[in-house]
This record gives sequence, structure tokens and C-alpha cells, in this order.
Amino acid sequence: MAVDDVTTANVCCCVTKRQLMGLFLLSAGVVLILFLWEGHQGFDLWDEGFLWYGAQRTLLGEVPIRDFMAYDPGRYYWSAAFMALWGDNGILALRAAAAVFQALGVFIGLVLLLRTSSKQRWLFWGFSAITLVVWMFPLYKSFDVVVSIALLAALAYLVERPSNRRYFVLGICIGLIAVFGRNHGIYAVFASLAAIAYCEIRTRSASRIWRAITVWSVGVLLGYLPVLCMSVAIPGFASAMWESVRLLFEAKATNLPLPIPWPWTLAYEQSLFTDIVRGWLLGVFFIVILLFGVLAVAYVIRQKIKQRAVSPVLVAAAFLGLPYAHYTYSRADTLHLAMGIIPFLMGSLALVANQRAMIKWPLLWLLCGASLMIMAPLHPGWVCYTSRLCIDADVAGSKLKTHPNVPVELGMLKKITDTYAANNNSFLVTPFWPGAYAVMGQKSPIWENYALIPRAASFQLAEIQRLKIVNLGFALIIDVALDGREELRFSNTHPLINRYIQDNYQLLPGVTPDPAYQLYVKKQDSR
Repeated sequence: MAVDDVTTANVCCCVTKRQLMGLFLLSAGVVLILFLWEGHQGFDLWDEGFLWYGAQRTLLGEVPIRDFMAYDPGRYYWSAAFMALWGDNGILALRAAAAVFQALGVFIGLVLLLRTSSKQRWLFWGFSAITLVVWMFPLYKSFDVVVSIALLAALAYLVERPSNRRYFVLGICIGLIAVFGRNHGIYAVFASLAAIAYCEIRTRSASRIWRAITVWSVGVLLGYLPVLCMSVAIPGFASAMWESVRLLFEAKATNLPLPIPWPWTLAYEQSLFTDIVRGWLLGVFFIVILLFGVLAVAYVIRQKIKQRAVSPVLVAAAFLGLPYAHYTYSRADTLHLAMGIIPFLMGSLALVANQRAMIKWPLLWLLCGASLMIMAPLHPGWVCYTSRLCIDADVAGSKLKTHPNVPVELGMLKKITDTYAANNNSFLVTPFWPGAYAVMGQKSPIWENYALIPRAASFQLAEIQRLKIVNLGFALIIDVALDGREELRFSNTHPLINRYIQDNYQLLPGVTPDPAYQLYVKKQDSR
């Protein structure tokens, strides 16, 4: 082993089976408590419905991306596997599957910290677990947060003691991670190349660097083998994957941008004190994750050159900081901050763990407190507890406590489905509410079940052909300008589909509780 490897590996600590079992029980316990508190609360026809619909269709044998608009396949097969195991395709089964994944992520995060500093009180592990789990919101987005923790763990594993075997293992992990999200795979590639350069910075051996990259690349291909096999074995999947990538380039963005909530942009004079504190902390976190991505890289490289020991967790977090900051800034809201904050969070916890008690505990409480201040008000359990507004709702047989709007929307959906799409006739709900299909147990008549971005004429014409071959009972267009931007209204993002519906179906005013919900029915069936 090279000298540089020793100085990095020496900061790692021995881990006992007892400690691992303790952290496993703590992780499972924290997630279970959170699930019991809020697993039956809140419901989202938008993003949560998007995942739920996809998991249902996967359970029925359809293929994500090929047969319906979807994220990468991993999360759907994970969710469908647990739904099949429990014999339930409802929303609670989906949430339970996500909670299992969530518990796995908390456990991996705590084990990483344990390998950095094993001599900690259980109070430290408890605060760390709470800090991690509060950012795993919403529950259906925990897949992205957990995947980023797994990626950080794989990088730390390499940095701890570089070897060909560990380059290979890192590659396999990256390939598997990309099965859950190509964006994570791309971030992993950039971070891995930086980590390889870091590990080999003093060897100055081109052959050793190329050997490391080759072994790592083979691992990536092996880890991504599930998708590669799907591309070969499932007709149409490869072309669908390629088309989904092409559509990203066509849209010229991976997300719909939002203004960055800098602390100085907060409307202080119009806000409550708690809202001011929360808004200020949110803006500070947007600044801090960017600074961390720059300063942490400079710090670990400087320490490497001087042959000083650095926590592998901190090194891995440093190289992932900027890639995930890019993800956060692509749509600068609290939810995307949650999905991009793990490198900063884990790097900070690794630093805090090795401080003296008089420094460690105040910093840990500050980090945990700030995390709770920002994220707790978004959790449905907290919302229902503080607002006292949540009421009972029946979501496809599952009893939930939700915002009063949800039962109204579900009741409207059931009524118009029973009236205009009885006998399993198809219906269209667009551009939002993919969860409508999951609630009613129906298949979307078009591929794009969540129509957020502008589409080319050729894409819209293909969707219109799909509409022509189904017996469409009604079309419900939610006529809302997303993010307040008129160019993102459905009539502007999908003008050809919108015109087709207007030309072939009759608008029924006054049927829905909100005029933004435009109901179109067959012209001979306007009862």
C-alpha cells in the first residue's frame, strides 16, 4: 500500500457486529416511527401519483419508459416487488416499499459515520439519524436521496484504500445507481474521475491511472447490466430509452428552473417570524452547499498533497458536492435542496463527529435544528398536526388524512369517471394528476402521463394517434399555468393535442368545482 493510502485509511475505525446491529435497529426504528406517524397522511396526485401509477403498471407487466413515461426502471421494480410481496397495489403499499428503501439509506449513512468515528454516544447517532431522515422528503423521493448516500458510500470505500478491486466495486455500484436514476450515474462519473485523480495524484503513473479507469469502467457496465439486458431482451425498450434521452436534449433542460431563494430576496416585512427564520435558513443552505462543493475539494486536495489524513467520507462528499449542487440549482426549491444536500450533510457530520465535545454538540444540534426548521413544516404529519385541517379521504381503498381539497378532487374524479367512462372506458387527465389513473386503476391512453414540458409536433401527433384508437370517455384538462408561466400552460406546451380535444369533444362548463378543470366529453354523450 502506498503512503498516501495509509494516511487516508488510518482515519477509518473498526466496526463491530454489535455496533452494526445497533445502527440497523436505530435506522429501522426512526423510519418506522416516522412512517407510523405520517404514512397515512397527505396525498399528492402529481408527483406521488406519477410514481404510484408507474409502479402499478410495472406490477401488471408493463415496462417503464417503453410503455409509459417514467423515471429510470429501478424504483419501479423495487416498488412493484414489494407490492407483489404484500399482494397490494395501493398507495400505502407503495409508501411502505419506499420506507424500506429509506431505512436502508439511513443505515448506510450511519455506518459511514461510524467508520469515521466509532467512539460516539448513542445520542450522536440519534441526532444524526433524525438529521438524515428529515431530509428524505417527500417519501416517494427518498429513492433519490438514498441513492446519493449509496454513491457517497461507494466513493468513500474506494478512497479509504484504493485498489483494483475497489475500483471495480465502485463501478458496479455506479452502474446499479444509474438503474435508479441516470442523473445520479452522470454525477457519479464526474465524481469518480475526480476520485481516481485524487487517489493516484502522487503516483504519476499513466498506466496505473488507465488501468484504474478500465477496471472501473468494466464495473460500471456490469452494474448497469439490468438495463443493458432489458435493452436487448425487451423489444422497443432500447429505442424508448434513446428517445427519452433525446427528449431531454430537445427540452434543453433537465428541470423547470425556479428563482434561487437567496436570503436577501426574502420579503421580511410580510412574513411571520418563524417564516423569516425558515426562509433565511433555506437561503443560507443554498449558499452553503455551493461553498462546500468548492472549499471541500480544495481542502482535501491540499491535505492529500501534504500527506495528512482525511476522512474518506469527507473526500467522497467533497467530490460529490458540486454535481449535486447542480441538481439542487436546476430547480431551486426546498424539495430539490433535499435531494442534493447529502454530500454537504454527510461531509458536515463527518467533520463534526471528530470534534471535541464542546464543539461537536453545539454544531450537531445546530445542523439538526436547522434541518428540522426547514423540512418539518413540509412533512404531512407536521402539517396535519399544526393546521388541524386534515380530513379523512378514501384513496382507492386506503384511508388517509389529507388536505380538504383532496377528497373533493377524488370525489369529482370518481363521479365523472362513473358517468362518462363507465365499463372500463378510457379517460384522459392532463397535464397533471398522473395519480388519477392509479386511483381509478386505469391505464393512461397516452404515453406522456405527466405533461410538464413543451413537446415537438411529431411527438404530439404520435400521442394523438394513441387517443384515436381508444374509446375515450372524457378528457379532463387542468388549465393551470405551471409556476405562473403562461408558456407552460397545456394549450401552449401541447397545442396540437389541445386542439384535437377541442375539435372532437364538447366542453361541459360548471361540472367541476374549479373552472381550471376543463371537462371534455363525447359530443353525443353530454348528459
